[in-house]
Amino acid sequence: LVTIVVLAAHQNKDLLSRNVKAALKIGVTPLEIREAVYQVTPYMGFARTFNALNVINAVFKKNGIKLPLPDQSTVTEENRVEKGFAIRKGIYGNRISHSIANSPPDTMHIQDNLSGFCFGDTYTRGTLDLKTRELLTASVLASLGGLESQLKGHIKGNLTVGNTRETIIA
Repeated sequence: LVTIVVLAAHQNKDLLSRNVKAALKIGVTPLEIREAVYQVTPYMGFARTFNALNVINAVFKKNGIKLPLPDQSTVTEENRVEKGFAIRKGIYGNRISHSIANSPPDTMHIQDNLSGFCFGDTYTRGTLDLKTRELLTASVLASLGGLESQLKGHIKGNLTVGNTRETIIA
């Protein structure tokens, strides 16, 4: 899954197609593949996600996988910020409460978007656990470069959810 999301983030369509096919052969499920890409959407953007999903869906169709896949969303428009905040706080602790409390009023929408989009819309979904989600996020941030502050936070998040130093380095 790490390889798939990094290839998706870098738009390497040929290798992405080959790795999705290989992942299916070794037992990775279509839902795991799709959810891995959905997980990193906030970091790689909608355009790259759209392109990656086109490649992935083509591989699925060639392998007789019926689309659309079952929906894995668990939040509503009304509770996505609240649910996302709960996950952020669970992973990053009081730093999140402190960050929100110290945000100027004209930037509170950024905090709400972080909670709602980056965590509420992604981390709450089914299929992948928090350890996998954090590992995928850190992998894409590291591969894209220039996001050291976010990467540092997600490395700490990886450790909090139970990924080992050795896993993160690998």
